[in-house]
Amino acid sequence: MRSILLIGLGRFGRHIAMKLNDLNYQVMAVDNREERVDAALHLVTNAQIGDSTSEEFLSEMGVRNFDVCIVTIGDDFQSSLETASLLKELGAKKVIARASRGVQEKFLLRNGADEVVYPEKQLASWTAIRCTSEHILDYIELDRDYSIFELTIPETWSGKTILQLDIRKKYGINILGIREKGKLNMDIIPDTILSREKSILVLGKQKAVQKCFHI
Repeated sequence: MRSILLIGLGRFGRHIAMKLNDLNYQVMAVDNREERVDAALHLVTNAQIGDSTSEEFLSEMGVRNFDVCIVTIGDDFQSSLETASLLKELGAKKVIARASRGVQEKFLLRNGADEVVYPEKQLASWTAIRCTSEHILDYIELDRDYSIFELTIPETWSGKTILQLDIRKKYGINILGIREKGKLNMDIIPDTILSREKSILVLGKQKAVQKCFHI
């Protein structure tokens, strides 16, 4: 089981703690505000009140022993930057840090962070794509070209099999799964019949998906 050091228990950090708790990960949480630590105790394995910009404090945490260190400090970028840098200097295996602006992302990557998450930017992208068509139910961007879409099944596709549609050959789009009544089925075959009651999970270039589904 992977062990995680989570620094920062604001709204974003707390949501991460909730999800990690659902996944049964071992989480050590840190914040400099006692009320935040107290509120998250039931979500994490352990928690401490402390200053993550203090080299002495982080050294005592034994950051080398954690598989991932996540810095979610959102209201003080200087502290976030110092924390990410200290973690890397102290031998952290992997540091993931939060940014709220593009310039912050660049500084974090140059000063200790291995990866940067940009919640506002990522959510804005998801919302913009999601709102472009009533067919799009969900969306995950993999890179500048490829994305995974969950889409409603077009009326003209209802009653046809995956083999008959052959969208992989026509558009270069791969069908990953089909969702019906909230349950995702990844075990699909060419003879699987589609219907309007289902939604489809596809992987492909964004332009190809737009062309195929007339988005």
